[in-house]
Amino acid sequence: MATVSATSVNFGASLKPCFNNNRKTDGTSALKMVRVVWTKNVYPSLKTSRFNVCCAAKPETVQKVCEIVKKQLALSDETELTPESKFAALGADSLDTVEIVMGLEEEFDISVEEESSQNITTVQEAADLIEKLVQKKEG
Repeated sequence: MATVSATSVNFGASLKPCFNNNRKTDGTSALKMVRVVWTKNVYPSLKTSRFNVCCAAKPETVQKVCEIVKKQLALSDETELTPESKFAALGADSLDTVEIVMGLEEEFDISVEEESSQNITTVQEAADLIEKLVQKKEG
C-alpha cells in the first residue's frame, strides 16, 4: 500500500498535482489516486495529457483475498498473511494459483483473464486487480 507522508509536493510551472486522499481516523492518508495534468502547452508536440496511478485496494478486499488464499492453500488460521505475501512462498504452485483466482472470481463475481491471472503473485496484486475489475464492472 502506498502512503503519502509529505505535506507538500512541488512540480515545475507546467505541472499541477491533484491528490484524492482517503483520510483515515488516525489522521494518516492512504494514497488512492494521483493525477498529473499538463496545464500549459509547454511541449508543442504533446497534447493535453493525464497520468493516473491507482493503488492500495480497500482493506476489506485485501482481507477477503487473505481468507480465500488461506482456504485454497489449507493454511492454518494462525498463518499471518500480509499484502506482500507471495503465493509461491506460501507453497502455492501454478495449479494452486489458478484455484485461488477461481475462488476470487466466484467471491467477487468477476472474470479474470488468463493473461492477468498469470501476473498475480501476491495478495496485494490480487486485491488491486479485483478492485480494478469490480470498478470496471460497475462503471
